[in-house]
Amino acid sequence: MIQIKIDGKNINARKGANLVDVALENGIYIPTLCYMKGQPCLGTCRVCSVKVGGTIAAACTVPVAHGMEVEVNEPEVKDMRKALVESLFAEGTHNCPSCEKSGRCDLQAVGYEVEMMVSRFEYRFTPRQKDYGSEKILLERDRCIFCQRCVEFVRDEETGKKIFSISGRGANSRIEINAELANKMTDEQVTRAVDLCPVGTIIEKKVGFNDPIGKRKFDIKSVRERALEGGDK
Repeated sequence: MIQIKIDGKNINARKGANLVDVALENGIYIPTLCYMKGQPCLGTCRVCSVKVGGTIAAACTVPVAHGMEVEVNEPEVKDMRKALVESLFAEGTHNCPSCEKSGRCDLQAVGYEVEMMVSRFEYRFTPRQKDYGSEKILLERDRCIFCQRCVEFVRDEETGKKIFSISGRGANSRIEINAELANKMTDEQVTRAVDLCPVGTIIEKKVGFNDPIGKRKFDIKSVRERALEGGDK
């Protein structure tokens, strides 16, 4: 066991444990969108940015070490996390009231947590063509935040091949789906892929708005409450 400090609080932790997990275990919430406990770190969204020894770092990529001093709620780093969330909203097309994932969307929930009202960046409304090729899954590409959860954690069970991928670079990047492999997915696998997506990009066909308002995931408990209770993250 080692000792670190988070926002001036002395914390005992296991050496090498993930900083996001250590913080949660001690009642300190750090927003995340790409990180999933128990899975390899992706470090793609940077929404978990904190100061470690005065330097900005993505908390999900940081293994704790003795004497480490971490700032989570320092004003500059809080605003940086908020700006990152605002940029994700600005780069895509996120019309929450009409989205099937509203109330179940991690990006929406984290937006509430960082107290975002409107993005400080110009909205781009980047047009990306939907993909209807799979029998079971619709891809709403303009909502994708390129967290890469689906790319890394959804695979064909027989071959181990990736079902999702990302093509292009920069503004031309887009999420892709191998329709042949996707058509082999069981209903349970499709549901898992939908749940893995932190936004409304991976949509199960023929289901739509299946969770009524008031009974949706984040209607019941906020993303912060769920995380601190050991929920989805």
